Amino acid sequence: MQDRAVVHMDLDSFFVSVERLRDDRLLGKPVIVGGLSDRGVVAACSYETRTFGVRSAMPMKMALKLCPDAIVLRGDFEAYTQYSDAVTSLVMAEAPVVEKASIDEFYLDMTGMERFFGTYQFATNLRQKIHKETGLQMSFGLSVNKTVSKVATNFVKPAGQYQVHPGEEKAFLAPMPVGKIPMIGAVTAQQLRNMGISHVGSLSQMPLKLLERTFGKSGIQLWERANGIDLRPVVPYSEQKSLSKEITFEQDTTDVGLIRRILGSLTEQLAYDLRQAGQCSSCVTVKVRYSNFDTHTRQITLPATASDHLLIPAVRDLFERLYDRRLLIRLIGVRFSKLLQGQEQLGLFDQGARLVPLYGAMDLLRNRYGDFSVLRASGLMGRGERRNALPEKSE
Repeated sequence: MQDRAVVHMDLDSFFVSVERLRDDRLLGKPVIVGGLSDRGVVAACSYETRTFGVRSAMPMKMALKLCPDAIVLRGDFEAYTQYSDAVTSLVMAEAPVVEKASIDEFYLDMTGMERFFGTYQFATNLRQKIHKETGLQMSFGLSVNKTVSKVATNFVKPAGQYQVHPGEEKAFLAPMPVGKIPMIGAVTAQQLRNMGISHVGSLSQMPLKLLERTFGKSGIQLWERANGIDLRPVVPYSEQKSLSKEITFEQDTTDVGLIRRILGSLTEQLAYDLRQAGQCSSCVTVKVRYSNFDTHTRQITLPATASDHLLIPAVRDLFERLYDRRLLIRLIGVRFSKLLQGQEQLGLFDQGARLVPLYGAMDLLRNRYGDFSVLRASGLMGRGERRNALPEKSE
């Protein structure tokens, strides 16, 4: 049976790297991208800050205590998306099967291509091409499966490349701390250490039944991953089931006017995303999290649409029915689900038909000048409120 050839590619410190391309004064400096408030978290950090113990998803307060000289940037998700799209185009044009795992992470299935060209050399050439055309550095790992390739990538970051040859997976993983296995988070790693298991080699030798009793079905996966076994395929396409956006307030609020404006803006952004993807939504959900962290949601079903003038009133109505006026609000969010491919059906006398050219013109302006080049007056927000929730990234 032919060995698989799976390449894992990951852009190094992606958000920070983009910021440095836009401002070379940040080169060599400790940089953190994330929320600027006391409640903010680190979305990404440069390797200079990591020497102080700063990590992604760490509270910003703690990060600045560890590295007080760090330069903190709120970040620009629009710019990150543009660079990600550019890299994605380069990868998709070269590799036969590509899975985009996150905004800056890819799996390539090169099985069967070795006889045409060396897979390791192919990945090397692609990495160099990405750096030449975008300015971004990328690391990669090559092995027979996703898990080992991802561990190999992290092993040589930044700006590195590594191949684990078939049959060497177990030996490669054995000396590493258990937390290096992608599916093992901080809680599971601590549980394993409490059991006297600190390295992958020890985990690989544990009785499978014991791990299954302790961790349930996840215990089987833990044993397989520790032994270098991962049969998951590289999936080139996965249908998106929903679109959502949310915002956490820097201070808990009962300012209903502000909340309505933000809900309108979030809905407008999502409706634009729907139209760009050629989709409509027939289910709208609003989420409210109060200052005591109680979280409530309410949803409605409506005829499939991607029109602002139909979605915004639905969202605001859901909020009014959901909101408890006695409590301060910490977070609000909007989600569109039951996505359908295609355009909504408009009746002959539907007033929405007159708005189709308007939406088309607005979308063209956004495509050319950015998401916030044209906005409804009712949804205007301060710059700090725009898309201020960066996507989670673990680097």
